[in-house]
Amino acid sequence: MAKKKVRPEPESLNLPLVGMESHAHLDLGDFDGDREAILERARAAGVSHLINVFLGPDAYERGRSLFDDHPEVSFLLGVHPNDADRLTDVALARMRDHFVADPRLRGLGEIGLDYYWERVPHDIQQRAFVRQLELARELGLPVVIHSRDADADTLALLTENGFRDYPVLWHCFGAGLDLARSVVDNGWHVSIPGTVTYRRTDDLQAAVARIPFERLLLETDCPFLAPEPWRGKRNHPALLAFTAKRVAEIKGRSVEDIWRITGDNARRFFGL
Repeated sequence: MAKKKVRPEPESLNLPLVGMESHAHLDLGDFDGDREAILERARAAGVSHLINVFLGPDAYERGRSLFDDHPEVSFLLGVHPNDADRLTDVALARMRDHFVADPRLRGLGEIGLDYYWERVPHDIQQRAFVRQLELARELGLPVVIHSRDADADTLALLTENGFRDYPVLWHCFGAGLDLARSVVDNGWHVSIPGTVTYRRTDDLQAAVARIPFERLLLETDCPFLAPEPWRGKRNHPALLAFTAKRVAEIKGRSVEDIWRITGDNARRFFGL
């Protein structure tokens, strides 16, 4: 009989309570059975604050009350590019009203372009992206970007619409040095997911090595993309500790330093 793989728990890293999870989907059904326990584990692993991402106004209206007893959780709200055909005038007006009414909503996201799935025509995605960028600028809110197989067009729309040196965060960064340079040169930030711990991600690891410390954030994108040694399992915010550990190895700093630096960067980016 094969031995069961023994995986270290994130609490074993003994990180201080200064880390920040910049992108989670804890409102999804994957967490319906143990959401409270997952939030407790995040704190035990050193995560002081979390950003939960609501994919559209329906998700926000349905799920915001899940976090009524958790002031450490703030929110993003945005229509994902794969749902861009649902961004009607009514939906956009609802989003505007929610942003005005709820101080826990800290930015527009995740918004952008996704040419991988081809679920929505590119022109409709682009139109929805620009409309949400306009809303972010109107309200003075940060923007969190989803870009998959669409980096050239995403960069073009951001720069054409005057978002250079605006608070923009490139969510779930998985590319190499060229895109990292473009993001940094435009004055934007980069969020590193658990994929940085995987083998055969040399381009991503090379980019992380060169991205300035002050532009780095960490995320899980849970329940997806669990880092090693939990790859293939459900991801959750406590596992962010292992992403921090790998980034620390790449950057030649202690994991405590990276934990604090990326946490401070996230709090500053989201105005917390």
